[in-house]
Amino acid sequence: MLIDEGDAVKKAVEAAAVLMVASAKTAPKARGVDNIVCMVVTDKGILEKLAAKMRELAGRYGAFFERDADSVAGSDAVVLIGCRLVKLSLVKPDKWLLDADTVNSLVNLGIALGSAVKTASMLNIDNRIMFSVGVAAQELGLLDADIVYGVPLSIRGKNMYFDRQQSSARKP
Repeated sequence: MLIDEGDAVKKAVEAAAVLMVASAKTAPKARGVDNIVCMVVTDKGILEKLAAKMRELAGRYGAFFERDADSVAGSDAVVLIGCRLVKLSLVKPDKWLLDADTVNSLVNLGIALGSAVKTASMLNIDNRIMFSVGVAAQELGLLDADIVYGVPLSIRGKNMYFDRQQSSARKP
C-alpha cells in the first residue's frame, strides 16, 4: 500500500480529531455528570462557512475573529467542544460570586478542552483553542451547547497558529 503525503495528513488529522473527542468525553466531570458535547468538522465547505461567519462577527466581537478566521480557513479540521449548563445540585459557597452549578459546568468544559489539546499535542498535531470559533459555530447552529470553543487542527512544516498577524479590523 502507498499513501501519499496529502492522504496521510488527512487521515492523521481525522484520527487525531476522533481521539480528541474521546479525551474530552472521558475527562473528569463534576459529580460525574457529562455535560460535554463534541463535533469534528473536516468538510472544507463547512470550514469555509465557519470562517466566513467569523469574519462577519469581527466587527461586533473584535479583530481577532478575522485573524482566527484565516486560521480556520487554512486548517485541516476543527474540533468543536461545548458544554451544557446543567444543574448539579451544588450549594453556592458564601464567598463565591457565581452559581456553583454554572462554575462547575464551565470547569468541566475547561478540563475537556485541556484533555483534547493534550491528545493533539501528543500526536504532534498543531492546534489552538479559540473562543471565536465557538461563537461562530453557535451562530451557525453547528453544536447544541450553551458554551462552545473550537480547536482548529493543522499539519504543516510550521505551526500556522503562531506568528499570526492581527487584521486591520476594529480592535476592541
